[in-house]
Amino acid sequence: TGEVARRVTFTELFFDLVFVFAVTQVSQILVENHSLLGILYTLMLSAAIWWIWVDTTWITNWLNPENGWVRAMLIALMALGLLMSSAIQHAFSDRAVLFAISLVTLQLGRNVFTILAFAKHRPAHAGNMFRMAVWLAASGGFWLAGAFLPHIQLWLWLIAILIDYSGPAARFRIPKMGPSPLESWDITGAHMAERVSLFIIIALGESIIVAGSTFSSQEIIWSTVSAFFAAFIGSVLLWLLYFSRSQGDGRDYIEHASESGRIARTAYTYVPVLMVLGVIITAVADHAILLESNGTSAWPVGLLCSGAGLYLLGNALFRRATGGPWLSGHFVGMAALAGLFLLYPVLTVLTLSWLTNVVLLGTVVVDELQFRRRSRRRNSSWRWEELRG
Repeated sequence: TGEVARRVTFTELFFDLVFVFAVTQVSQILVENHSLLGILYTLMLSAAIWWIWVDTTWITNWLNPENGWVRAMLIALMALGLLMSSAIQHAFSDRAVLFAISLVTLQLGRNVFTILAFAKHRPAHAGNMFRMAVWLAASGGFWLAGAFLPHIQLWLWLIAILIDYSGPAARFRIPKMGPSPLESWDITGAHMAERVSLFIIIALGESIIVAGSTFSSQEIIWSTVSAFFAAFIGSVLLWLLYFSRSQGDGRDYIEHASESGRIARTAYTYVPVLMVLGVIITAVADHAILLESNGTSAWPVGLLCSGAGLYLLGNALFRRATGGPWLSGHFVGMAALAGLFLLYPVLTVLTLSWLTNVVLLGTVVVDELQFRRRSRRRNSSWRWEELRG
């Protein structure tokens, strides 16, 4: 073990490369499977990938990634993650066994290593990791069973994901040991905030890659050029929504909070998956719009509006979970996106792509105006208190 991590290391960034590949593989499922089942597969596998990554991020917040043993552990996890990612596109068919074995081995192997690392010097952390390992073993049984029972695979994997996501909320309660005490989950807030921000960048990078690679294979005409810039500007607006205010405010809030573990459980564990899913779905929508920019199909418009809406919801929940107000502009934006979807029979997907950007731009502007209004009120309040003093 080492001192609590206070900065993101190059080892962690190297580890993240596997998840660049994983996000790409997940998005390809929805590119090739235009159905509700394809959407469900994408949501499930995205949730699984996020959970592996965020669990590892919690652990590297306590362990020193520059320590030789920890670095070796992360590299071993990378190898397992690469195997798992290579099976993603066929996880619900002929590569289910490879996917499940890699996932379960990665999760349990990481926790066994961490229990041993903490056993001598941080017994409270070792106890938490043991509780977590019990929950991971329970979900792992369903992951493995689903891989070998294809006729009920979907249901078994849904149960596995439900167990995984219920663990932190239940504080990994197990018989006799009880739940983990919240104070033992305190972390270095700045490190957690930076790690999650980097994963959102990974997801946004996927949207840029999808737009660029799809455009490179298309004929250069007005409609495809316009669709390309609509996709690019949409990615920029999603980036602005989180990184202009939310990211910095959230980092400052958790860095100075007395219960960083409680905040991180909500704001940096559960909520960001909504933004990641939003970006992945939007990237697939951009791909479809580039292929049929002059069409009037419900599929790309539905993906675009739902992806952007998920991102707005995630950003609003994140801001609230990190001490900010409810962002009314975000909820108005979600309602506007729902209204745009209803226009798909009469407007082309390209037109609706630009209109979606208008909604996102309006949300960014409203967010900025509300921030400045709150700042003026705080400054006025401080000046009044100084005069009274």
